[in-house]
Amino acid sequence: MTALVTYGIDQTRTRLHELTVIDVRTPAEYASGHLPGALNVPLDHVRRALPEIRLAAERGDVLVVCASGNRSANACKLLAEQGVTTATLAGGTGAWAAGGHELHTPTACDTRSGWSMERQVRFTAGTLVLLGLVLGLLVHPALLLVSAGVAGGLVFSALTDTCGMAVMLGKLPHNRPRAADLDAVLTVLRGR
Repeated sequence: MTALVTYGIDQTRTRLHELTVIDVRTPAEYASGHLPGALNVPLDHVRRALPEIRLAAERGDVLVVCASGNRSANACKLLAEQGVTTATLAGGTGAWAAGGHELHTPTACDTRSGWSMERQVRFTAGTLVLLGLVLGLLVHPALLLVSAGVAGGLVFSALTDTCGMAVMLGKLPHNRPRAADLDAVLTVLRGR
């Protein structure tokens, strides 16, 4: 397996016009702001897009981005296992924006406003903890296990740098790409 290649902000900024940039966040996250020219292929659709990403990588460098660099690193590892060389952006779009660089957002009629995956996970975990506490006090003490289960899941998530709740939330309709959107991205990747 190929070592993970990481581009820094300055390296990306100077070469952005030469790169095929693939954003592996959910469509809602992508719509909230992405690197100029980035194409949205959510992480769970990378395998489906493998032939098109391979073509893009044969023509030039491919940069995979996400919010912080974790999901893009996972995508790069998955692609490397298939013989496709890609790189990830250190710190993701968060570091890009923090460095004062522009994020593009679709026009108002093209966007589905949404929360970042991190915000969705925090909201869902907090709601489940509160629900478990309230139901445990008002209905039956055994329902306190809901809160304990969420707490245990958060600890596991931190220790393993994975997030099962994010994977589940990513399958909700508002976090899924429209079939036509993904097909359009794959067409662009074929032609670049």
